[in-house]
Amino acid sequence: MTTITDTFELNNGLKMPKVGFGTWQTKPGKETYDAVSNALKAGYRFIDTATAYANEQSVGEAIADSDVARKDIFVQTKLPGESKTYDKTMADFDRSLKALNLDYVDSYIIHAPWPWDQMGSNHDAENRDVWRAMQDIYLSDRAKSVGVSNFNSHDLENLLTWDGLTIKPAVDQIQYYIGYTQDSIVKTAEDNGIVVQAYSPLATGDLVNDSDLKRMADKYHVSIPQLALRFVIQNGVAPLPKARSMAHVKANAQLDFEISDADMAFLKQVKAVDHIHPAGD
Repeated sequence: MTTITDTFELNNGLKMPKVGFGTWQTKPGKETYDAVSNALKAGYRFIDTATAYANEQSVGEAIADSDVARKDIFVQTKLPGESKTYDKTMADFDRSLKALNLDYVDSYIIHAPWPWDQMGSNHDAENRDVWRAMQDIYLSDRAKSVGVSNFNSHDLENLLTWDGLTIKPAVDQIQYYIGYTQDSIVKTAEDNGIVVQAYSPLATGDLVNDSDLKRMADKYHVSIPQLALRFVIQNGVAPLPKARSMAHVKANAQLDFEISDADMAFLKQVKAVDHIHPAGD
């Protein structure tokens, strides 16, 4: 049975825990410090942050003060979507490492294929220049893997077909939850050995009042959030739930049950609802 410390193997052989702990919308300072500290105490070994969240320093402090060895924690942070040059990428990565107070991160990913105030615009050439920097960061061994976020199939293909590509993205972090599984992007990723991570795996709470999901969760003696997270895992995707209270942190980690094939089929046909969250998760 899956636990939060079971792993997916990335395309460079690195092991990534199947469940990450998200810190989007978690305020820097005590709120982030306590949330990450609680997550590590509850058994999470994958912590996700981003420059855009403004809480990298607090994440780093919680990791430093934890009883868990650094080598046992998978730390991921993100390059701002606005950074679209080689030099800016290198400088922003250095700032993230300094803020986290770490010698390396386990995963460094491009937060978006476009600046957030130009969502949907084309930056194919710039993303290739950024990826040139990402490859150099990876080769410096200061990021154990590199990847992307919010990249659709076109954005992925832009990198995968580039003649300057020497290192494939290891992950693509996208919005993904029951009713919104972005199958075409997932297929492009999986066909190219890219592991998909799911932000907003609980649809930012919008799933919790669904009567069908409540009946199914009751059948397994779990909560709707637990059902939703297990659905993501059984689809071969890594969810990144976020929580602040220790009770919710612990509950989201209790995923040692199996959804039947029939119930998975039902969940896969749930009507899609799109919840766009510009800062990611």
